[in-house]
Amino acid sequence: MTVSINLKRVVDDSYPIHIGALGEIKFEGKVVVLTNPKVAGFHLQTLLSKLSAKEVFIVTIPDGEQYKTLETIEFILERMFDHRLNRKSLLVAFGGGVIGDMGGFAASLYNRGIDFIQIPTTLLSQVDASVGGKTGVNNRFGKNLIGAFHQPRAVYIDPSFLSTLPSREFGAGVAEIVKMAVTFNEPFFEWLELHDLREEANLQHAIQMAVETKARVVEEDEKEQGLRAALNYGHTFAHVIENETKYETYLHGESVAIGMVMANTLACEIGLMSDEQAQRVKALLARYDLPLTYPIADVEKFYQAFFLDKKSADSAITFILPRGIGGVEITDSIDATTVKKILSLFQGCGA
Repeated sequence: MTVSINLKRVVDDSYPIHIGALGEIKFEGKVVVLTNPKVAGFHLQTLLSKLSAKEVFIVTIPDGEQYKTLETIEFILERMFDHRLNRKSLLVAFGGGVIGDMGGFAASLYNRGIDFIQIPTTLLSQVDASVGGKTGVNNRFGKNLIGAFHQPRAVYIDPSFLSTLPSREFGAGVAEIVKMAVTFNEPFFEWLELHDLREEANLQHAIQMAVETKARVVEEDEKEQGLRAALNYGHTFAHVIENETKYETYLHGESVAIGMVMANTLACEIGLMSDEQAQRVKALLARYDLPLTYPIADVEKFYQAFFLDKKSADSAITFILPRGIGGVEITDSIDATTVKKILSLFQGCGA
């Protein structure tokens, strides 16, 4: 005997992404704002002046990738229970990518899921992390290996929050912009080569272009079954670097910049990218003082760490590689000898 449960239905998780000065945000129920001390010190009063709700509670967690753990999620959830939030309550993720990832994950878990909105305050989170519904935390095996897809109800991107951003954080965000241009939009990459993103008008245009690019990819492949994996260009290498350095040496975007250089070197080796194109990418990253190399201590250990990547399966490592500039290749057919040859170029003092 077979009993079937028919759950076929269409769920509309569409949401707006507002780019520009933060407007009024009104909510009828309880709201918890998740942030960190640094963001709160600079911008919390601005947010609270725009936010109206039945009750507003502030939950603050330490700043840094090393705090992106299940222990921190448990702390957030306990504060939400302390404030007696219910299924009609709202979580506001107010900060960078770490806050957005953990806020979204906590919202997905609380009472089996409540709504949340993203108000990103770093360039990296504005152009990438706040869009697409990826949430989660790290563990000792790797980055973002525990999490869920939980789409926000809205995203509010106010470039004025970037006025207090340190130069390293700015560069880390630029790396994610370059990532999307290299893999999906050659004219955008050429525009980036000609324009300084430290100028306000150029920056706002770049944010819009990056967000539009990611939005189109997410629309086509929300759960990363195919095309969306291309947005992880540079990340296969970057996640190993971050794990090896315990998330304390590099910002995420800095690791991605190094990862792109490594991926480009591999792409050149197998004929997907020319040396001239790889040098153009490297030059653009260098303009924003991003690190371009990483001293691999143990090639075999670094190689084995690839197998913990979410995109890899069984004995196959999935690499996201540029096909020139403006194209991308997702492949799991590169032999170990070739990969280790490229890794050896970065061994010791780097490439």
